[in-house]
Amino acid sequence: MKYDILLLDADETLMDFPDAEHQALVRTFGEHGLSFDEQVDQLYQSINQGLWRQLERGEITKDQLLSARFARLFEALHIEGIDSDEFNRKYLYNLGFGSRTMPDALETCRALHQLGCRLYVLTNGVSATQRRRLGASGLMPYLSDIFVSEEAGQPKPALAYFQYVFERIPEFEPSRALMVGDSLSSDMEGARRAGLDACWFNAKGLANGQNIPIRYEIAALPELIGIVEG
Repeated sequence: MKYDILLLDADETLMDFPDAEHQALVRTFGEHGLSFDEQVDQLYQSINQGLWRQLERGEITKDQLLSARFARLFEALHIEGIDSDEFNRKYLYNLGFGSRTMPDALETCRALHQLGCRLYVLTNGVSATQRRRLGASGLMPYLSDIFVSEEAGQPKPALAYFQYVFERIPEFEPSRALMVGDSLSSDMEGARRAGLDACWFNAKGLANGQNIPIRYEIAALPELIGIVEG
C-alpha cells in the first residue's frame, strides 16, 4: 500500500459545507426577523471568503474573522440594532446541525478504513461546530482523530499547524501520508509547505491557477482507493 495515513480536509471534501452554511444562514436570519435572499447570500459570501483568505495568509486571527464578517455584512446592508457577535454565535450553533456528507464520502472512508488506512480530519473550522457536525455525520467509526485549527493555534496552510498534527499522529512518517482536500490555498499549499504528497479533490474541474505542485487530482472520492493501493 502506497499510503496508509490519510489527512482529509472536512468541508467540501468529506462534508457538504454549502448545504450546512445555507441552512444555518436561513435559520439564523429568520430567528432575528431578517430576510435572507440570493443578494444577501452573495454579499455574505464575498465578505466571508475574503476574510478566510486573509486568515490563510496570516493577516488576521480567527477571532477577528468571526467578529468582522457579520458586522461588515450588517453595515453594508444598513442593518442596525443587532449584536453581530451574538448573531455569529447563533449562526455557529445552527451550523453545527449541518452533518450532510459529500457524495461517496462514507463509502470511501469505510473502504479505506477496511484497507488498514488511518484517517485523520484536518479542518480550519471552529472546533465545537466542526466536532458536532462530524459527530453526527456517520464518519466517526472510520476516523482516528480530528485536528481543528482553533485547537492548534494556527490554520492551514501554516507549517506550524501541520507540525502540530504530525506530533499527534502515532508513528507518523511523511512518506506514508497523503493530504486530500479541495482547497488550493489551504490544503494543497499546506501540503507543499509540509513536504507531503497531495491529492486535489477537484470535483468542479477547476484550473490550478496558483500553479501549486500537486501529485494527484481526482474528480470523485472513490478514486482515492486506487491511489492509496498504488
